[in-house]
Amino acid sequence: MTEGFKLIKSKHVSIVGVPFNGGQPVEGVEKGPLRLVESGLAEQLQEMGWATDYEANATIASDLRPASDPIVMNLRQPKYVSAVTKHVAQQIGDRAKQGNFVLTLGGDHSVALSTVSGVLDAYPDACLVWVDAHADINTPGATDSGNIHGCPLSFLTGIAEDHPDFRWVAPALRMERLVYIGLRDLDDFEKKTIRKHNIKAFTMHHVDKYGIGQVVAMALDHVNPNRDRPIHLSFDVDALDPSVAPSTGTPVRGGLTFREGHFICEALAETGLLVAADIMEVNPSLKDDVDILQTVQVGCSLARCCLGETLL
Repeated sequence: MTEGFKLIKSKHVSIVGVPFNGGQPVEGVEKGPLRLVESGLAEQLQEMGWATDYEANATIASDLRPASDPIVMNLRQPKYVSAVTKHVAQQIGDRAKQGNFVLTLGGDHSVALSTVSGVLDAYPDACLVWVDAHADINTPGATDSGNIHGCPLSFLTGIAEDHPDFRWVAPALRMERLVYIGLRDLDDFEKKTIRKHNIKAFTMHHVDKYGIGQVVAMALDHVNPNRDRPIHLSFDVDALDPSVAPSTGTPVRGGLTFREGHFICEALAETGLLVAADIMEVNPSLKDDVDILQTVQVGCSLARCCLGETLL
């Protein structure tokens, strides 16, 4: 058993890069994983005492792109997104079953189809902490844009309409084991869905009202009341205020501060129950070099906090 991480068999982290942008229209996010790794993320984790392995998936986007991919049930590039995410879900599930901590670097947030599916395959009783400005729970029938990065949670929770390209996605995520932190840009359908299914959600209003420490405690009290379930964190960097992480595709003002974002990662790691984390939507093709470097550095520091880095 790894000191501080109750559910990880050895102090080994599997870094899975998913250089993929097919779930949305903004190019550049596929470069995020490599940029994070080139910034020394693996070496930083090794200095913290973690053994690392790295799956770059460098050619996955080209290898799995279909010759034809028409819009089906409003969704853009469904065959492409399905092929990539199904492939990566197997990788993540295999590494999680080995007892490794799985750190997935995106890529757009459609990649959560992979990460949540893989983690729940290994840990069926896991809960999911979704840190994001957006709820990403639109269904194929409800999405206005057709961009699948806004839909993964509808498939994972089983509320999506039957879509021929995503029948491989098991609706294994129970609503009571999903909690949001940092929401501030929601579609009307998503608001209705959260209320209808009584999904626990902490918007930026709640962060302002209660403080991030109390919000994280209340979030865990809901999805993990006895502190005995594995935790999967999926962190979209647009949850952070654009002044903190400017180089992302869908920035929204009024987000989490640098410290609030890091506190979430630190607090979840401190439970000893965190088994997997996603760092998503870093786009090193947006903004200028200073903003890009700042966002990449924030992505790396969030990952380090998930693996146990503390201020003292």
